[in-house]
Amino acid sequence: MDRELALELVRVTEAAAIASAQWMGRGDKMNADDAATSAMRAMFDSVAMEGVVVIGEGELDEAPMLYIGEELGNKTGPAVDIAVDPLEGTNIVAKGHNNAMAVIAAAERGALLHAPDMYMEKIAVGKNAKGLIHLDDPIERTIDIVARANNKRVRDLTVIIQERDRHEDLIQRVIKKGARVKLFGDGDVGASIATCLSHTGVDLFVGTGGAPEGVISAAAIKSLEGDMQARLLPQNEAEAERCKSMGLDDPNQLLTMDDLVKSDDAIFAATGVTEGELLNGVKFLGGDLTETDSIVMRAKTKTVRFVKAHHHLAHKPHLVMNEE
Repeated sequence: MDRELALELVRVTEAAAIASAQWMGRGDKMNADDAATSAMRAMFDSVAMEGVVVIGEGELDEAPMLYIGEELGNKTGPAVDIAVDPLEGTNIVAKGHNNAMAVIAAAERGALLHAPDMYMEKIAVGKNAKGLIHLDDPIERTIDIVARANNKRVRDLTVIIQERDRHEDLIQRVIKKGARVKLFGDGDVGASIATCLSHTGVDLFVGTGGAPEGVISAAAIKSLEGDMQARLLPQNEAEAERCKSMGLDDPNQLLTMDDLVKSDDAIFAATGVTEGELLNGVKFLGGDLTETDSIVMRAKTKTVRFVKAHHHLAHKPHLVMNEE
């Protein structure tokens, strides 16, 4: 894969972000998601690659497009695995909250974990703590390790955790240890990536969330030289069998960064939909002018690009919401 593909993928996330941002605060998460998915799928047709969706909107009978196994691209470029979340944060957009994004991860064929749509236990850190963490360590030990690695006092360390009932004990243990807690509602791709970007002030991501989002996050964290570990959490025998059918003989195995993304030839691209810590949201500047804020990174070169773009929607009518 090359830098041309990386920039092409930004065009895809930009389209999804613009289409879904028009639904911000309208209370309609389904139409917001549909708009992002349709725009992303249409833009993929022009990308020079032979892509196959390994993480997407579901199986063929569950999703009309961007379904697992769907072929993408114009068949003239590299053979790649594609993981997509056209709108990470459907509820965020519907309610007009922060940190919604359109995201894509790509890697050479066979390199991305084929993660089923189920819960996954995850931990992520930035470059300084790479190789020092273990998912099975008590949170108190992990906090000490990450604090030392980041040259911080425990009381200055920030742990980001999704605000869910299942995390209440974890949150209380972090507080008792003396570290700072930053809670978020939806969008754990952005939350986990924040550990690798010093301007966010986030040191450690822990908790249980979606497995597909975990793999997408891993592509970004690998590009940023951070570290991540995970474990799938099948809730019943059917989910355990689903793991095995996707190539995981032991559904409960510890997954390291190289299990999640097996190659350094990986790309992550994202465009902000609503305002966030990682990216600004789509801005409608008046007339037909729209501004997007994106990030794209390659694990192979560790290059990170921030891309700000102006779009004239008069030339992109397919991205404009139909008014009733």
